[in-house]
Amino acid sequence: MQKNILKKLAKTELHCHLDGSLSFSAIRQLAKWAHIVLPESDEELRRLVTAPEKAESLLDYLTVFDFIRPLLQTKEALKLAAYDVATQAAKENVLYMEIRFAPELSMDQGLSAVETVEAVLQGLEQAQDEFGIVSKVLVCGLKQSSVRQTQELFTEVVDLAKRGLVGFDFAGNEADFPTQVLEQAIKEIQELGLPLTFHAGECGCVANVAYALQLGIPRIGHGTALIKDSKIMEEFVKAGATIEMCLTSNLQTGAAPSLADFPYQVLHDMGANITINTDNRTVSATNLTKEYALFVEHFGTTKEDFYRFNQNAIRASFTTEAEKEKLLKQLAMAYQE
Repeated sequence: MQKNILKKLAKTELHCHLDGSLSFSAIRQLAKWAHIVLPESDEELRRLVTAPEKAESLLDYLTVFDFIRPLLQTKEALKLAAYDVATQAAKENVLYMEIRFAPELSMDQGLSAVETVEAVLQGLEQAQDEFGIVSKVLVCGLKQSSVRQTQELFTEVVDLAKRGLVGFDFAGNEADFPTQVLEQAIKEIQELGLPLTFHAGECGCVANVAYALQLGIPRIGHGTALIKDSKIMEEFVKAGATIEMCLTSNLQTGAAPSLADFPYQVLHDMGANITINTDNRTVSATNLTKEYALFVEHFGTTKEDFYRFNQNAIRASFTTEAEKEKLLKQLAMAYQE
């Protein structure tokens, strides 16, 4: 399939980090507001905000985010950032997306957790009004942060579910903070009533995926290490869990050292609930159209596959059942055209 055809396909996205997906124009505006001087050329700016094609590790990949953090410290900045990312997606014919971010990274100058989420929600509401894209928020806790701090943060923001906060996530340093260490925190957060997705299997440890499944987490971000254990892969499929695949970033971080180490084909053949995502549009220099093109090029993925993957994403999304039904009908109509 040609890229212009792929761009026109209706899409959904479940795994997109706000701070890793800002357009250059938004970064320049945010830097202006924050009184931070940027290089004049886009090429120089790209070197600051894009990870190497082959990072040394996940932690090496994550260092790029340090540059963006000072730009997202006001309500105005967060609103613009959310609007920017949703607008980028709308231009690719994304019908629905969930944008995730860690409020604690935007609280350096006094914002409360609630204020950060409210600002992001305002940006997404503006994008929906202008472009029709339905966007929701996932709030991330960082695995390396204080568990008590994360629990308090989630408890503080949970009432914003009425506005468009639809779920929680744990991201960050998986290598040093395995799923098992977070078990009690996960159980307490699940009691807050919002669903949980979870970064696991991105640092080579399949046990982190297995443990997340045991804790009843329905969606796994990345899950790349599943390729290492056929039994856990079978458990994943049997549980009806959904994998949020991020091909470009997995190749960058070495989560998948090569295409042969990426679990797509095996999971596809097993009938797993696959979804395709960008992870970080800017940090990985990608978008959904590019990701789709890579799946076509490397795996022979078909239009029918993409339709199924987008159905998977809508069904696994954390929005309301009524909204899911509406989106599934929109999707069906788009793929019939």
